[in-house]
Amino acid sequence: MVQLSGKTALVTGSSRGIGRATAVRLARAGALVAVHYAENENAVAEVVAAIESDGGRAFPVRADLAEAGGVHELFLGLELGLKERTGGTELDILVNNAGVMGGVAPEEITPEQFDRLYAVNAKAPFFIIQRALRNLTDGGRIVNISSGLTRFANPQEVAYAMTKGAVDQLTLHFAKHLGPRGITVNSVGPGITDNGSPVFDNAEAVAQMSALSVFNRVGQSDDVAAVVEFLAGAGARWITGSYVDASGGTLLGG
Repeated sequence: MVQLSGKTALVTGSSRGIGRATAVRLARAGALVAVHYAENENAVAEVVAAIESDGGRAFPVRADLAEAGGVHELFLGLELGLKERTGGTELDILVNNAGVMGGVAPEEITPEQFDRLYAVNAKAPFFIIQRALRNLTDGGRIVNISSGLTRFANPQEVAYAMTKGAVDQLTLHFAKHLGPRGITVNSVGPGITDNGSPVFDNAEAVAQMSALSVFNRVGQSDDVAAVVEFLAGAGARWITGSYVDASGGTLLGG
């Protein structure tokens, strides 16, 4: 299925986890994908190689979104990569996936830690969208990765949840702003998703996390990426300003 044939896409934070799975899915659907990363060159090279070996097209783009010039660096690399491959700089799909977790007790988080969370998770997506407006085609797609933590409490992640709450507001207001151009803007809220962290190698911890989902398992990156792919396609043309729960029923209660 190549419903995205001829389309271009940028997926931030796509060297691992949900971002990687999303980049792979969009490329498999026919899109040329800019695979963004901050540091791990080996990981992003593996993603690009996996996409190309599957017959897809992709190229890496490096930028540290925690830094003041990160968004500018991102678009320099994006536009260069697009122009080399398409002759233009048009972007059809933007997936704001890059993010950092907190994992710090409310009593212990420092202003520096809070500022980094906000810079990557909330400030960067805003200015990425702002900068992308000149590249985005009419009828384009923006998908912002939010979190189920905006809907239920985990005090260890209060600062992280605050940044994702900001992402949901970004979605709501830009959806109205960009509606006249036919651009849809939606949020996807994952629940507990196996991102390769060591905790997912602990059978007891995985069992406890699985119990939170009505399906009695933890999410896989591709579970969430499949939702993003749908929102990026023609079938989601009438959905905008929405928060899509991709938590595997975690939010349905005990």
